[in-house]
Amino acid sequence: MEEKVENNNTELRNHRAGFVSIIGKPNVGKSTLMNVLVGERMSIITSKAQTTRHRIIGILNGKHEDIPFQLVYSDTPGVIKPSYKLHDSMMTFVKGSLEDADVVLFVVEIGEKAAEHEVLPLLKRTESPVVLVLNKIDLSNDEEVKQKMAEWENEIHPAAIIPISALEKANIGTLFDAVVSRLPFHPPYFDEDELTDKPERFFASEIIREKIFLNYRQEIPYSSEVVITEFKDKDDIIVIRAEILVERKSQKGIIIGEKGEMLKKVGTQARQDLEDFFGKKVFLEQHVKVEPDWRSKENKLRQLGYQE
Repeated sequence: MEEKVENNNTELRNHRAGFVSIIGKPNVGKSTLMNVLVGERMSIITSKAQTTRHRIIGILNGKHEDIPFQLVYSDTPGVIKPSYKLHDSMMTFVKGSLEDADVVLFVVEIGEKAAEHEVLPLLKRTESPVVLVLNKIDLSNDEEVKQKMAEWENEIHPAAIIPISALEKANIGTLFDAVVSRLPFHPPYFDEDELTDKPERFFASEIIREKIFLNYRQEIPYSSEVVITEFKDKDDIIVIRAEILVERKSQKGIIIGEKGEMLKKVGTQARQDLEDFFGKKVFLEQHVKVEPDWRSKENKLRQLGYQE
């Protein structure tokens, strides 16, 4: 009996696995960072804030210093003061990711001040090690980077501070080492061939939503949502039908554009990325539907996956 327990302990210490939550304010580079760390395009990236609405999980398996590991990254929405029930749901995803995190990556950019930062109250929810990721160092100089590192060290005393540029993939190896070395010894949570816990429909809707963020201004991207009503994976082609929800009739007209040109542009851009993502030909059909005040309706948010 004693020998069996000893073997189990040896086996347990031969694999690391854990959940790594990526948090921070909107537009600091969280999604770019996760995509770089996972090596796959999991999160949509635009220059607009609040692009990520869900908690998106990316799974990475490999070996580090001859020990197999499984990293389960969570890219979460940017921390904001809620204005709609949608925002409340988004912040619930952030809080949930902190509760089960084994390591927290707190992403800040050079220009942010440590004192009275919006994320600090959330960090008090976790007892897990916090690695502060100082992003966008490509927009700064060595002296400013050193000053910012000292400022954050004094404010929150993180387990580590790693200055990086996610866009230019600078110092990513150092960050990766800091994360993996802090993972607990644990068997894998997911099969090795899994990349994410999200279904294909989810990524199809995210790619279309990204094009809406890129092509429209002001309130339009934030008032819209994409629902995949049909996803058929055939031998030689994937057939996708999508419904774009907006809150007002005037927004529907803007989305469609004169003679349907804007909607066609969105569809063309989205189809190209969908084909790259799925590695297959895609037929994409889009329709625009008015759903008044969908961001404030609990039943609609539940249907869209924002609430349980």
